[in-house]
Amino acid sequence: MLLIALALGRPDLSIRFASLATAGSVTGAIVGYLIGRLMFASVAEPLLDFYGAMEQFKHTQELFSRWGVALVLIAGFSPIPFKVITIASGAFGLFFPSFLLSALLSRGARFYLEGVLLRWGGDRMRRFVERHFEWMTLLVVILVISGFVALWLWR
Repeated sequence: MLLIALALGRPDLSIRFASLATAGSVTGAIVGYLIGRLMFASVAEPLLDFYGAMEQFKHTQELFSRWGVALVLIAGFSPIPFKVITIASGAFGLFFPSFLLSALLSRGARFYLEGVLLRWGGDRMRRFVERHFEWMTLLVVILVISGFVALWLWR
């Protein structure tokens, strides 16, 4: 939401703001990964309890064995709580380069898309995005999942 506010105030800087948002988010994702990898029992469990996300985490554990990278890609772009996925990625030992690339691609896609749309459409686009964001991200998630299914069927 901060990206939207900044980009509306200075549409000419929206791409720079998207870059900063991506860098900050990926840095946070790395911290989440390290928390999961190095300090799950002492730090991650209390954090997950604090956010009321322990049930989500347990469900995520089941999914991670099959779809780790896909989960990072989907959560990084959609309204799914990304912090749960980053901690889970570390806790479940997702290969770090794959995690990092997935986080960079998905968060970058999300923030640059917002930045470009706001630079191009201004306040009119902001209202549209705010009204339809969940449906738009759901559509993207469906497309990403369809792409993975198509690749899986292709092999």
